[in-house]
Amino acid sequence: MTSEISSDLDGLGPARVETVVIGAGQAGLATGYHLARRGREFVILDAGERVGDNWRCHWDSLRLYSPAGTGALPGMRFPAPPMSYPTKDEMADFLETYASTFELPVRTGVRVTQLCREDGKYVVTTDASSFACDNVVVASGPFGRTPYVPAFAGELDPGIAQMHSSAYKNPAQLRPGGVLVVGASHSGGDIAFEAGTAGHPTVLSGRVNGEVPFDIHGKPARVIFPILFFLAKHLMTLRTPLGRKMRPKVRAHGGPLIRAKRADLARVGVEMVPARMVGVSDGLPALDGGRVLKVANVVWCTGFRQDFSWIDLPVTDEDGWPLEMRGVVPSSGAVLRRAGVPVRLRVNARRWYRQGRGLRRQSPVRTPAGRPARGGRAGHSLMVC
Repeated sequence: MTSEISSDLDGLGPARVETVVIGAGQAGLATGYHLARRGREFVILDAGERVGDNWRCHWDSLRLYSPAGTGALPGMRFPAPPMSYPTKDEMADFLETYASTFELPVRTGVRVTQLCREDGKYVVTTDASSFACDNVVVASGPFGRTPYVPAFAGELDPGIAQMHSSAYKNPAQLRPGGVLVVGASHSGGDIAFEAGTAGHPTVLSGRVNGEVPFDIHGKPARVIFPILFFLAKHLMTLRTPLGRKMRPKVRAHGGPLIRAKRADLARVGVEMVPARMVGVSDGLPALDGGRVLKVANVVWCTGFRQDFSWIDLPVTDEDGWPLEMRGVVPSSGAVLRRAGVPVRLRVNARRWYRQGRGLRRQSPVRTPAGRPARGGRAGHSLMVC
């Protein structure tokens, strides 16, 4: 398919292609699978040097928090026992194998720097070339890829080793002495557990947003997980009052403890304090309430932020999230569809393309009231996955 794309290397302007998919993660590859099945012209762009690098970059001991049976992509099951928990490298290799098996036209090592509209087309500019297209799918993940660290982190004593969870690999990076892990979501819990197991006096700071009330590796998980996934797909959506109520909380707060629970953390000596880190006192971390911690390391498990500043279209609200009503975001001359994000109407790549939606030459997308989405045009679409 990539051979059909006209090249811009001759200096005559952007390469022309029907659809550009930005991101070669699960959503991007699944979208590519259905486009390929329908013989559509498209290209998938990814900043990583290899497909799956968005998984390989995480800490060494990371395993998926959901069973392998839920990790299938259209046309291919995950090659592991359904109730096992693959490593992050196994997940990465699966994505790479998937792209190769279905011969998806992925271009790696290509970072997108701008998306705009010119002369009735979308123009996708990268650090290597540019593309003019009718459709764009932004498959950049649900919670963003920009690490968040509070501004006062720069006031910490230079002798304190500090890193964001995206840069943490294993306890060998830590200096001898105490460790403060900021952020008590599942990543913070896992990293604090690892630091405590390695013998570091460890404090986990922040409010815990609950914990999964069963051992995800135990036999009860075989019964409980299918129920939870059913609820997530049919109850925790924007179709229901409960789903609409939960969305702001899911967006604003971290998830629950999943693998390393309170009892596990206590067992390896991790001190859990609900107080947040609110500043720096004489170069040391200061918690809400006045406690100052003398530590040698700070690991920021403070999450990521959405950054759509490279999209030159009015598609986001004041918090940086795409504007939407049940997955449809009216914008200037386009319709933005959004999938694979927390607490939203369940729409996926297979459903889009089975119904013939999201591609040029199709009917305008309609709102829940049955009216065409304002600003949408038949023939052009922008989707964010």
